[in-house]
Amino acid sequence: MDQHLKRAILSGNTSLGIEFGSTRIKAVLINNTHEIIASSSYEWENQWNNHYWTYHPHKMVQGLQEVYAQLKQQVMNNYGVMLNSIGSIGLSGMMQGYLVLDSAGELLVPFRTWRNLTTSTAAMLLTREFRYKIPERWSIAHLYQAILNDEEHVRNINYITTLSGYMHFLLTGNKAIGVGDASGMFPINRATRGYNEGMIRQFNEWISHKEYPWKLEDLLPSVYSAGEHAGYLHEAGARLIDPSGDLQAGIPFCPPEGDAGTGMVATNSIHTSSGSLSAGTSIFAMIVLDKDIGVYPEIDIVTTPDGSPVGMVLANNCTSDINAWIRIFHEFYEALGYKADASHLFHVLFNKALEADPDGGGLLSYGYYSGEKITGMTQGRPLFVRSPESRFTLANFMRTHLFSAFGTLRIGMNILTQKEKIKVDQILAHGGLFKTPFVGQKMCAVALNVPVSVMPTAGEGGAWGIAILASYMVCKEKNESLTDYLHLKVFKDIEALKIDPDISDVNGFNRFMERYTKGIAIEQAAGDHLQKRDEIH
Repeated sequence: MDQHLKRAILSGNTSLGIEFGSTRIKAVLINNTHEIIASSSYEWENQWNNHYWTYHPHKMVQGLQEVYAQLKQQVMNNYGVMLNSIGSIGLSGMMQGYLVLDSAGELLVPFRTWRNLTTSTAAMLLTREFRYKIPERWSIAHLYQAILNDEEHVRNINYITTLSGYMHFLLTGNKAIGVGDASGMFPINRATRGYNEGMIRQFNEWISHKEYPWKLEDLLPSVYSAGEHAGYLHEAGARLIDPSGDLQAGIPFCPPEGDAGTGMVATNSIHTSSGSLSAGTSIFAMIVLDKDIGVYPEIDIVTTPDGSPVGMVLANNCTSDINAWIRIFHEFYEALGYKADASHLFHVLFNKALEADPDGGGLLSYGYYSGEKITGMTQGRPLFVRSPESRFTLANFMRTHLFSAFGTLRIGMNILTQKEKIKVDQILAHGGLFKTPFVGQKMCAVALNVPVSVMPTAGEGGAWGIAILASYMVCKEKNESLTDYLHLKVFKDIEALKIDPDISDVNGFNRFMERYTKGIAIEQAAGDHLQKRDEIH
């Protein structure tokens, strides 16, 4: 038993981070030197319901309770201590989306997640009106699309928020949001680190003919920067997390944040010219900017948790199709009468990609389970294509799918690095794609043509990142910036494994990208002509 960790639990010198990701809810408990005391997770999946991707509120609460119960039991088993007091708590969640509540705090419509590409008209009109890129995923795009659709619930909206903000509201009663997550709701004023007041006035004037009983500023959560207190766990919130009644109320909460921002914290990449990349169900790169850039459909402008501007390139699809193919190999292995271990299969198949031709042998794939705005796809059709002349080997098959996971992202990154000349010293990567050592990291370095580092803490991801933000709130020294706190107190003795891109592989990926770009028409045709199963009558 580690006595200094036990003392941290008993003295309340701990911080708890809980992140609601796209495929799992994860909790991490750390001490005030950011060592992990315990961690837990809960698997969940979005559902396709009435033409929207969504998660049921019951699952949100069930997952919250499950990860906390696991964490509590782990602490008891490992340290012989009842977890009833925590120094600080932070919540993180998938950025963007649409959660709207009435005056009684009830959801008016099911949660519309980032994965929905149903707001193209609203996003286009808002971008044109504001002269500022408004992505389809952003909360304001969802709200305006609902207005354009004359949806009845709009008149009754009392509060609009993100997933992290919603869970924070349930536990604290405070309508708060971190500036990083807020920047995925509505444009941020770089000077004030709050919502852009001029654009809010524009929006109110634009919809004034609707005569709604609210103004936009009345619906949005209050914006907080990293380090600020954003509420306290109330009694009902304590019982929601821990129905047994052991957890005490009154615990301070840091601002709720989006998973993009917590990923940047977890990889120490919130300073200028640094970048972070998260690769899981979706894939996104966050590059901290040192200048203003133009308006591009492929680039979102968001912020770090302390308000610095970030160019964000996000692709909706990354590992889902790879995982589906691994499941096929898993079935085949078991059909032969063997017991298959999933982690071993990933290790073997990912490493086969290292034996492949540099360009993947002329093969092509699109792992599009949903639409992709960057490539103009409104709906997804996972697709694998080859010509008779392609070198169809297992190694090339795996390299092609790994290359494809980065294909759409590369299109957006080219704008930042080649057109806008944004300097990127290195990318710090995390997420499920990097669980198999070396392979995903090497493919990422090749795809982006930039050194890629993975830290030993990368597996804990955003849950560890939001726990650090909770710790920063209560442990920082006066006027200590988040950048200094991360450099000097969190990552001072943590070494990252860096891989530089190999020129022959980079040239191979460039040849792959020529095929990928030309082949988008094939993906479009699949979307136009291949019906979904539930659409066939």
